[in-house]
Amino acid sequence: MKYAFVVPRYGLEVVGGAELGARMLAERLVDQLGWSVEIFTTCAQDHMTWANDYPEGEETINGVVVRRFPTTSGRPEEFFGYSERVLSWPEAATRAEAERFLELQGPGCPALVEALAQSDRDLLAFYPYLYTPTVRGIEVVADRAVLHPAAHDEPALHLQVYRRPMTLARGLVFQTEGERALVERLFPVAGTPQIVVGLGFEEPGPELGPGRPPGELTGLGDRPYLLALGRVDGFKGSTMLAGFFAAYKERRPGPLALVLAGPVTAQPPAHSDIVVTGAVEEADKWALLRLATGFVNPSPHEAFSIVLMEAWSVGRPVVVNGRCAATREHAERSGGGLCFESYAQFEAVVDRLTADGRLRETMGERGRAYVDANYRWPALIARYGHFAERVLARRNGA
Repeated sequence: MKYAFVVPRYGLEVVGGAELGARMLAERLVDQLGWSVEIFTTCAQDHMTWANDYPEGEETINGVVVRRFPTTSGRPEEFFGYSERVLSWPEAATRAEAERFLELQGPGCPALVEALAQSDRDLLAFYPYLYTPTVRGIEVVADRAVLHPAAHDEPALHLQVYRRPMTLARGLVFQTEGERALVERLFPVAGTPQIVVGLGFEEPGPELGPGRPPGELTGLGDRPYLLALGRVDGFKGSTMLAGFFAAYKERRPGPLALVLAGPVTAQPPAHSDIVVTGAVEEADKWALLRLATGFVNPSPHEAFSIVLMEAWSVGRPVVVNGRCAATREHAERSGGGLCFESYAQFEAVVDRLTADGRLRETMGERGRAYVDANYRWPALIARYGHFAERVLARRNGA
């Protein structure tokens, strides 16, 4: 099959959830199914500016042909005030206001949309729902469009501008049952072919290396620590987590520390028990995971969360924000995680984890079993490929 993914950013340096998910799928569709896979994307690397960091044109990354087109507009300062106003009551926003939100959010890339219309791909998968390439692109290739919404219950999802791409797509790919229920509640898509497939996972091989010792990397020595991986900013819950942990240490003095490892967009207040490493090498990330007392994902805005699978794969218990439907679903279905929605719940959860080694071990074992049963690549790619073939056959009238 000639397949394509349409994403706003793409590259080995891009660590965003949707973009990474698309790359993981694309590479394995080539390797495991032998498909011809292309990527249609912008020249941007930074989703906050959409600046043209990559050169325009074509390159091949791990067997996948990547076609990049320059952005014509980024995310101006006006966007932040405008989005705050529009998203305070998204159901009341007019179509024109929603369109304005979309254009200001970016990335503007009309050349990409034009290229989609000329593409010879059998199907084109758009991932995620939120950005201009998806909304404008589905309009021109609706009869060949598969949509990975990567949706969670955020204000933007309720804007009128997203109704049409949701309903035009010929197939919908969800990452959790909760995501499917949310999209079906908000949009008339019950009759659209659907699959819940999530993302696959595989542990790194020995060629990656052991990474640096966590005590050396963080400066913590042999102190125990909770670990959070991913972008450090308020939207991802890092600011809230840092505040909760600082309050916890006031009430529970001791050696426990918090490590925030990932690109920093909002530096939390300095605290002697909180270490912000910035972005870390892949080997160092795995070294941090293996020795963590527990892994924390504080984000209320996740569609899947591959980092939970990584933590469980090395037997770590996880703690998640109970306001995030996707991570809560994983924690409850697996038995490998605990949830919090307030400081009081956070304190109780951390107390349980730090006091009960057997609980940590049991939760880590249950999490690993959950990953093994649901999110290993070979079976997942086979299911995904079968679904895409059904969508294509339906399009062709078979």
